[in-house]
Amino acid sequence: MNGSLLVDNIGELVTNSPGGGGGPLGIRRDAALLVEDGLVAWVGPARYAPAADRRVDAAGAAVLPGFVDSHAHLVFAGDRAAEFAARMAGEPYTGGGIRTTVGATRAASDDELRATVRRLRAEALRQGTTTIEIKSGYGLTVADEARSLRIAAEFTEDTTFLGAHVVPAEYADRPDDYVGMVCGPMLAAAAPYARWIDVFCERGAFDVDHARAILACGQAVGLGVRVHANQLGPGPGVRLGVELGAASVDHCTHLSDADVEALASTGTDDGGTSTVATLLPGAEFSTRSPYPDARRLLDAGVTVALATDCNPGSSYTSSMPFCIALAVREMRMTPAEAVWAATAGGARALRRDDIGVLRPGARADLVVLDAPSHLHLAYRPGVPLIRRVLHNGVPQ
Repeated sequence: MNGSLLVDNIGELVTNSPGGGGGPLGIRRDAALLVEDGLVAWVGPARYAPAADRRVDAAGAAVLPGFVDSHAHLVFAGDRAAEFAARMAGEPYTGGGIRTTVGATRAASDDELRATVRRLRAEALRQGTTTIEIKSGYGLTVADEARSLRIAAEFTEDTTFLGAHVVPAEYADRPDDYVGMVCGPMLAAAAPYARWIDVFCERGAFDVDHARAILACGQAVGLGVRVHANQLGPGPGVRLGVELGAASVDHCTHLSDADVEALASTGTDDGGTSTVATLLPGAEFSTRSPYPDARRLLDAGVTVALATDCNPGSSYTSSMPFCIALAVREMRMTPAEAVWAATAGGARALRRDDIGVLRPGARADLVVLDAPSHLHLAYRPGVPLIRRVLHNGVPQ
C-alpha cells in the first residue's frame, strides 16, 4: 500500500523511547502515530495529528511495538508430543530428543520444511510477533544445515547457524571430527545464509573448548555470536559468551554469582549490557524445570530479553504474550519489564535499533491490543488480545 497511514485514538502508546512516562516503556496517553513508507514518521498527541491518506482507529486501546522474538527454531519436521506427555508423567528433560527431530527433518522435503516455517511464522504474526530470529540445527549435515538456513532466510533477515546443536548419532564416538566439519565445510555452506552463529554449550552437547572453537570460526567469517547457555545446569556457557562479545546468552536458568557479574560487566552507556540475557520461560513451562531468576539479573543491571524458543521438543509455543505472562508470574518481572524485554529487549539481543521501538525512523511494526493497557498481557493470560498487527506499516 502506498501513501500515509495515521493510527489515532490511541489510549496508551508504548514507545520504548524517552519523552513519555511509564518508566522504561515511554508511555504516551491520547496519542497518534503516522506511518510513511513503512516507517514511523511522527508520534505525538492525537490533537496534533497530521492528515494522512488512510486511518486506523485504535478506539482507545493500547498500541505497542511489535514483539521481537530473538530465539526460535522453526525449520523442522514432525513433532514430539509423545515426549511432552512423558515429561508430564515425570520423565526429566535431557535434550536427547533433538536427535528425533533431526531424523524427521533430514527426511523432509524443502517444501515440507518451508510449509512448517510459513505456518509458524503466520501463527506468531497473528500474536503480534513482527520480527523473529530463526535457527538451523535440526539438519546437522552440510547439505541439511545449508538448506535449513536458505529456507529460514525466506522468512527473516535474522538467521542463525546452529550446526552445533548436538553431536549427531553418526558422530557420537567422534565429536572432534564433527566439530571439524562444523568449522569447515558446514560453516562454509551455511554462512552465506546466516547472520549469526550459535552453540548449545551444555553437558551432553558441546563442551567449552569445542564451543569456543566453533564460535571463533563463525566470528572469523563475519557472523555474530549467540550462545545456548546454562539451561540444564551450571556451566561455562554464559562466561564464554561474555568472553567472545556475544549479542546474547540464551536460557540462563542456572547462574552463579560469577555468571551474573560477568554479564553485568558488559555494561553500556545507556545503563544496559551489550550481552543480553535472553530468557525462554516457555522451555521451563514445557519441561517442568526451574524458571530463570529475572529479578536477580535486572537488579544487577543486566539487559533481559524474552523469547519463545519455539521448537517441537522443549517449547512448542509461538506466543510472546504467553511468555510475557509467564515472566511476570514465574520470573518476578513487572508487566512493564516483561513488555520491554519482549520488544526492545529482543531488539537489543539482535543488535538492532530499528525495531522494538515506536519513534520516528523506526520500522512501523506495531500491535493494537484489544485492551486499554499493556498490563492486560499479563493480567489476562491466555486471552487473544492482539486485535490488529501492522508489519512494515502494512495492516496484516
